Amino acid sequence: MASTVLSLRIDGELLDRVKRHAARSGMSVQDYVVRTLIRDDFDERFEAAVDETERFYGLTRPT
Repeated sequence: MASTVLSLRIDGELLDRVKRHAARSGMSVQDYVVRTLIRDDFDERFEAAVDETERFYGLTRPT
């Protein structure tokens, strides 16, 4: 997989929070952000797959 650069501008307070979370996880800020994006993307794809399966079988999820 090829990599590409993504430049991001965030305020200092948010960057400090991200740094703290990354440090607690023993990761660099870059690795922490990438892992978070991957996790969120997986969650969205998984939710879409569940919804599609429920539509296919005519099921509804309890609320």
